[in-house]
Amino acid sequence: MTFRPLMGGLVASMWLACQAPSAPTTMTLDHLHPSLAQTVESMAGDTVDIAQVRQSELKEVALWVADMLVDSGHVDLTFICTHNSRRSHLAQVWAQVGAEVSGLQGVRTFSGGTEATACNPRTVAAMRRAGFQVAVQDTVHGATNPTYDVSMGKDVLGMACFSKTYTDEANPQQGFGAVMTCSSADRGCPLVHGAAARFATPYVDPKVSDGTDEEAATYDARCRQIGTEMLYLMGEVKRRIGSKGTKG
Repeated sequence: MTFRPLMGGLVASMWLACQAPSAPTTMTLDHLHPSLAQTVESMAGDTVDIAQVRQSELKEVALWVADMLVDSGHVDLTFICTHNSRRSHLAQVWAQVGAEVSGLQGVRTFSGGTEATACNPRTVAAMRRAGFQVAVQDTVHGATNPTYDVSMGKDVLGMACFSKTYTDEANPQQGFGAVMTCSSADRGCPLVHGAAARFATPYVDPKVSDGTDEEAATYDARCRQIGTEMLYLMGEVKRRIGSKGTKG
């Protein structure tokens, strides 16, 4: 298994150091569900407030994604947390939205866990509040692990969200970028089988507020944080490709 060094070495480090905080490039929102388009437009303004350290982490991912797109025209990203229940699903759907609104072709996003449980209904509720349209069916993986069909727009391919391990046949098996969205999975899975690159962008688990009066607010905040950062990430991919044209 071959892993690309993070940041792409000294040249990439110098490139990242020269980047100033900026909002995403011009986005295409017309094909999104109206309520989701409003959320995305609102979050786009928040990207300039992402902490510098976090920007650097996200740019590591963006640099690799941009290089893959320039080299081969496509790239797969698998977002991984322990149970594939909350953060990894939010990252999967928002990264795909980020790619769509940035006009990036060839980006596919997936999610998985180190073990399978179920996509938490609170996660789904937060997606709906953000403007995604979500349908549920339990005929494939059963009532205890339903599949949620998540739509960002009527003319855009939907996403299937259900809990699975990252090695599940529904996910790419080789050559993908593994993005660890929780510290537990990052510590417990130092090697991701089949991955071409591995990155860590951990988020605080919103389950800390489960069963409390703050539950919905916590999930909405985490949904917005992940969405904002995925918009930033894909905007950086777009800028990288646009400014360089070729890898280097």
